[in-house]
Amino acid sequence: MDKKIAIITCSNACLDYMDYKHDIKVFRSSIHLGEESFVDFIDLSATEFYKRLEEDKSIFPSTSYLPIGQMMEIYEDLVKDGYTDALVIPISKEMSGIYNASIMASKEVVGLNVTVFNSKTVAYPEAKMVLKAADMVEEGKDIPEILKELEYIRDNHKIYFAVNTLTYLVKNGRLSNASGFIGGALKIKPVLTISKEGKVETYEKIRTFPKAVERVLKLYFDETKDLDVEPFIIHANNDEYKDYIMKRLKEHNPELKDIVNMPLTAGVGAHSGPKTIALGYYIKK
Repeated sequence: MDKKIAIITCSNACLDYMDYKHDIKVFRSSIHLGEESFVDFIDLSATEFYKRLEEDKSIFPSTSYLPIGQMMEIYEDLVKDGYTDALVIPISKEMSGIYNASIMASKEVVGLNVTVFNSKTVAYPEAKMVLKAADMVEEGKDIPEILKELEYIRDNHKIYFAVNTLTYLVKNGRLSNASGFIGGALKIKPVLTISKEGKVETYEKIRTFPKAVERVLKLYFDETKDLDVEPFIIHANNDEYKDYIMKRLKEHNPELKDIVNMPLTAGVGAHSGPKTIALGYYIKK
């Protein structure tokens, strides 16, 4: 029997803000604002979400991942559609329970071999893995071959980001080395990164947001010197700094044509807060 492989991701990959041709299933998180709940992107876009946060400072968002029962339904529908295998590529298991929930749900479904890959990241690098996997399925590649490519992307990218406030990350427990960020310390604007283990960590403490952005740029320029890289920008409703970073990248390398830039979806932005901006790079093979 020929294998038929489905690709599944979570809404934290921000795929909704990209153009792609593949049929990719998405485990969607929900965003909770006070008494209201919204399905990520379907009910609430990134732009609308950040606008709400900036207009009403009393709102503090939280998120929840897709219930296991609904994950099982997606798996069961794949079986009905003739799929034999599914490759799930969710946000880092250190940032969310989606990874473990995907595995738990798969154990309740008969007739589908499910592989869950720990991306150890979020947003564009996660999306890059998902689209690469979908391309390889189309080319007739098997899951072990696909996993090797995903491991390469996972091990050969880096993200640095500046947040306008630490409040969201600390309150939601998403900053793994948050000790010391209490009271007035929350006013600092540190440079953060995602560790090799897939955790959000403080890289360096900075006093102002503009200085944090400059530090992110310097880290990018220093680390990508003499490397063939694909840069990417991810932002939480921060067109001003997105445009500024794009300008600096093109000044530095006039040969750069298209620079990937994408909004940070509400499910992730609930933890980073408005105006967050990230600059990262993928080292090409």
